[in-house]
Amino acid sequence: MSAPPRVHAVCPSALLVDLYELTMMQAYWSRGIEGSATFDLFVRRLPPARSFLLAAGLETALELLEGLRFTPADLDYLSGTGLFDRGFVEVLEGFRFSGDVDAMAEGTVAFAREPLLRVTAPILEAQFFESLLMNQFHVQTLLASKAARVVLAARGRGVVDFGMRRMHGVDSAVAGARAYWIAGFDGTSNVLAGQLYGIPIVGTMAHSFVQCHPSELAAFRAFTQVYPETVLLVDTYDTLRGVDHVIELARELGPSFKVRGVRLDSGDLLELSRAARRRLDGAGLEQVRIFVSGNLDERRVAELVAEGAPIDAFGVGTRLGTSEDAPNLDLVYKLAQLDGRPLLKLSTDKATLPGIKQVWRRVDDQGRFAGDVIGLAGEGRDGVPLLEPVMRGGARLHEPGDALTAARRRAAGQLAALPEAIRGLAPADPPYPVEVSEALTRCAQQVSAGLAD
Repeated sequence: MSAPPRVHAVCPSALLVDLYELTMMQAYWSRGIEGSATFDLFVRRLPPARSFLLAAGLETALELLEGLRFTPADLDYLSGTGLFDRGFVEVLEGFRFSGDVDAMAEGTVAFAREPLLRVTAPILEAQFFESLLMNQFHVQTLLASKAARVVLAARGRGVVDFGMRRMHGVDSAVAGARAYWIAGFDGTSNVLAGQLYGIPIVGTMAHSFVQCHPSELAAFRAFTQVYPETVLLVDTYDTLRGVDHVIELARELGPSFKVRGVRLDSGDLLELSRAARRRLDGAGLEQVRIFVSGNLDERRVAELVAEGAPIDAFGVGTRLGTSEDAPNLDLVYKLAQLDGRPLLKLSTDKATLPGIKQVWRRVDDQGRFAGDVIGLAGEGRDGVPLLEPVMRGGARLHEPGDALTAARRRAAGQLAALPEAIRGLAPADPPYPVEVSEALTRCAQQVSAGLAD
């Protein structure tokens, strides 16, 4: 695959922000609060159906941090709302991110309470980016985590993305295709994602093409004249009759027959795939692969694989693109330190951990992940530290380059290193062990006690 072009995320207006970020910023500014703040972005708890997450969204988030600016039109609009002082609007005129970012690399397996991202910057800057950072990490981490489950369920069979048409908006369809590629998908039907990220684009044909012809066989003849090595959709009228038409076409074309596969999109995919395989093999078409789609998710894929269905690849769409069984993550962005002073919140079921933190991962002698520890960054514990410097002074430390390829490779290694129980589709019991260090626990107790005073 040729190197993808320099990626440009869909870069929104600076006004794509929750209002309270701007009102808090003005309040900070008017009160002279301008110190260095550290925020953590993390998932409070895993959805009931998940045993792990796959971190994604960092590169597009960094691009926004580097490039977002207020335009004159943005500033005119804010002035016209009557909510903001002229002096504060002038501050926004020169606004840019100048801070530091440490993060888990994309494609890293992560768990609840572990910071995926740590932002340290002047409080106005760090506060402003809360909404956008959450937006980028939420959709991509959610969908990469779902896609990873599909990849694991397929057990080496091909998986491609057919999800764009029922996803929640244009941005999510592009971001989703990127996330699926990181998780291990083999391609996407989304042509824009192919252009932006260098992901292989894939597609077959729709039922409408068959319906436009006097017969199914005539449709197959017409399509293969334009795309000889295509995959033919065979279930418009009757699936096995459609397979017979492919066999008939092969006899007509002889050595010129180059169709790569047939696609089953409805019905009992197990029995139909078995019957289709028998007919194809009986006609000497062992090279023709069987591709299936239609309301698939990781559980249905796992069932078909476990039952020995002779399926070579899966097209997964709606249930993936909407993450149907777990459509959201309890993702938050919380202040952990201001001007060197550790901070926390004690809200019921929403308490946070204070201070500058790091996550260390232990690996056993078999190369499997054995447990994580969340601690204060200065502890220097055993294990692999997961938060790495990625931005300093508002500039990325590394050019994007082949970051997506590296993330995909990293994800494959991370998924392979998960304990078998964590890789499974059922919630792991017991869950993967994540501990809070004694030093961090003491720090939280001390900060909490200070609040009581």
